[in-house]
Amino acid sequence: MNRATTWWAALSLAMKAALAGLLLFALAHPHWDRFADKAMGIRAMTYPIAAVLVPVVWSIARRLRGSARYPWDVDALVVAPFVIDVAGNAANLYDTLTWFDDFCHFANWTLVSAAFGAALRRGPALPRWMLAFSCAGLGAIAAILWELAEYATFIMNTDEVIGIYRDTIGDEVLGLSGATVAGVLVAVLGPARPAPAHGAGDAREDYSPP
Repeated sequence: MNRATTWWAALSLAMKAALAGLLLFALAHPHWDRFADKAMGIRAMTYPIAAVLVPVVWSIARRLRGSARYPWDVDALVVAPFVIDVAGNAANLYDTLTWFDDFCHFANWTLVSAAFGAALRRGPALPRWMLAFSCAGLGAIAAILWELAEYATFIMNTDEVIGIYRDTIGDEVLGLSGATVAGVLVAVLGPARPAPAHGAGDAREDYSPP
């Protein structure tokens, strides 16, 4: 394990521990204003999926394709947005900072999209422009699906559905912006990888972050 991989591993494990602690803290204080009407029960049931998603996918891929290094960077980037979200509620930032919700929609989808980019870099070599578009596209799709789920779960049952719908459109714009920034950064800052020769069937390399 090189130094970068060790750092990502430590960050990933710390993120998972923080997510578990924050969710337990929220469940222990359900009547606090910062947690009330925030669907913390649903979060407690669904957010842990983020902590096990990468290990499950990696285990399946390893069985199908043979040995591969564990993608600690992808794991950390997937879990981080959920930690930020619950931490924001625990610190009451959503109710005290008017810009925090917009910041989360931009920053969190930047992180998720960067996770897509880090995963894509482990596959066949792609031109930088294709990597950027693929990363941004996957992140944008995930952001839109998230907003649709959030709209159906939280917003349809409120009396302010029209006004909040406008905010949902703004959130989708922020998600798209974050995904685009991540795509550009992954493509520009990632180490160059030579494209496979024409006809070379499986030119994957076991990419590890620099």
